[in-house]
Amino acid sequence: MRSNPFCVLPMSIIFGIEGTAWNLSAAIVDENDVLAETTATYRPASGGIHPREAAQHHASHIGKVVRETIKKGGRNIDAVAFSQGPGLGPCLRTVATAARALSLSLNVPLVGVNHCIAHIEVGRWKTQASDPVTLYVSGANSQVLAYRAGHYRVFGETLDIGIGNALDKFARSVGLPHPGGPRIEELAKEALQYIHLPYTVKGMDFSFSGLSTAAQEAHKKHALPDVCHSFQETAFAMLVEVTERAVAHTGKKEVLLAGGVGANMRLRQMLGMMCEDRGIEFYVPEKRFMGDNGAMIAYLGLLMFKAGYRTQVPDSRVDPDFRPDEVVVKWR
Repeated sequence: MRSNPFCVLPMSIIFGIEGTAWNLSAAIVDENDVLAETTATYRPASGGIHPREAAQHHASHIGKVVRETIKKGGRNIDAVAFSQGPGLGPCLRTVATAARALSLSLNVPLVGVNHCIAHIEVGRWKTQASDPVTLYVSGANSQVLAYRAGHYRVFGETLDIGIGNALDKFARSVGLPHPGGPRIEELAKEALQYIHLPYTVKGMDFSFSGLSTAAQEAHKKHALPDVCHSFQETAFAMLVEVTERAVAHTGKKEVLLAGGVGANMRLRQMLGMMCEDRGIEFYVPEKRFMGDNGAMIAYLGLLMFKAGYRTQVPDSRVDPDFRPDEVVVKWR
């Protein structure tokens, strides 16, 4: 049974700032809902995300984003939460500096949170999922996680690049704009055939760099919609296989899809079919909570604040490689 982390302390209001990569977002939440949220998105003129350019974008917009969020949600804030990692170093440092300044100016505690766990917890908050196996798929991250004995354990993960980066890498190679995932999804619907591409699952882990390269080579001989379809089918089958293995291993009765790539309807369909075959529940939060957003940082900050977590300024340095299984989970 899920414990109630709000049974002792009164309702709290938390300000959260997300800015690990391309999306800068701030939000204010309480236990019940998102009270305010403001977003400013970095869009590269060409290619993928340029970390220093993204950080400069965040630095130039963060003042306005913070002010607008406070204006919409009020100043009665109990703590400031921020993404401490993982993510792009320059972007993380920009957001952490702003969070420290806001915490000091409001004279409220600072709470550094793990970006990956924030995706899971906002998914649990905004669906009926209680104790799921989570497939977390984004640009830089691809992991299968589940809670056990005080930690979010990683049961499987990418050995090289995340599925989002793999899709974007292929998209750039064939002249599609960033982000490439949505355009690949649309083109895949026009496919007439499946092309064999490398399927790389090693135990409970998967690899996408070879698949992306093979898709680029396939495009020299085959129509782009066929390659897009084949890329998706192969990559998503790998993700579903490892997720199903984690379900079998843990015995859990729920699967949660989290992260920006989770907006892909074909991936949702494939996971849903697997869950239906196994007789378990499948949950996906609404799209606004799938990609990087300030609400997920604020909500995890709320859970951690309620559980007694506080991040002192000397301990608030960012960690671009911050793993979710490093966090001791006291709020569950």
